[in-house]
Amino acid sequence: MIRPPLCLTVAGSDSGGGAGIQADLKTMLALGVHGMSVVTAVTAQNSLGVRGAWELPAEAVRAQYRAVVDDIGVQAVKTGMLSSAVLVETVAELLAGTAAPAVVDPVGVSKHGDALLAASALDAVRAALLPRATVATPNLDEVARLTGVVVETEDDMRRAADAVLGFGPRWALIKGGHLAAHGDEAVDLLTDGAAEHWLRAPRYDNRHTHGTGCTLASAVAAGLARGLDVPGAVTAAKEYVTGAIAAGFPLGAGIGPVDHAWRWRG
Repeated sequence: MIRPPLCLTVAGSDSGGGAGIQADLKTMLALGVHGMSVVTAVTAQNSLGVRGAWELPAEAVRAQYRAVVDDIGVQAVKTGMLSSAVLVETVAELLAGTAAPAVVDPVGVSKHGDALLAASALDAVRAALLPRATVATPNLDEVARLTGVVVETEDDMRRAADAVLGFGPRWALIKGGHLAAHGDEAVDLLTDGAAEHWLRAPRYDNRHTHGTGCTLASAVAAGLARGLDVPGAVTAAKEYVTGAIAAGFPLGAGIGPVDHAWRWRG
């Protein structure tokens, strides 16, 4: 029997199933890796927004992580919702002792505009978490919160990437999906400060995009777990998430999720 590659998500739970650890595990399954999870918070949310969030104690997060990594092992880690400085620092310490690539999605705000990261945790993200990242995957709102750089053009994306790299990740993936200057195109920039990779895809007129950021970061982690290099993993992840956005479907009365199973349904 052949064991699939092993990938771990450290993130919050989305009761609606579109984002968070639910999206991460669906993505990992779709991309052929075995997904494992460390739950950092439980949210009560649906297609209309987040009704409540309850952070788990740091010792619970640490115990889950050690239980998985010490027994099963891991070939890539993805981090998502870490709502407090204590959790950010706890996870950064765990990553420092793990010989596997880490994809850090510095989740700040949900698709519905709900804050998922305390302002007091931003310094910990900059000082402790980003230096542990193989790839950091901020969107434009998260870039602004972390660096102060407001992105309106592709040159701004370069400046944003330089600012993010200044905090220590090996690669920065600046997600330009909300860039108004590219109405018909979703443009992302991947760079390590030397090589630049511009990833372009059609922009679909589909409001059902809940879970896009979680899905992309998990897809990158899945690619790294499968042995791809960073540009290869990000390119494959961009192709996967573009298809998932195109197939996003309505759910409830608000914003529906991307379709993690779009390749199977096609």
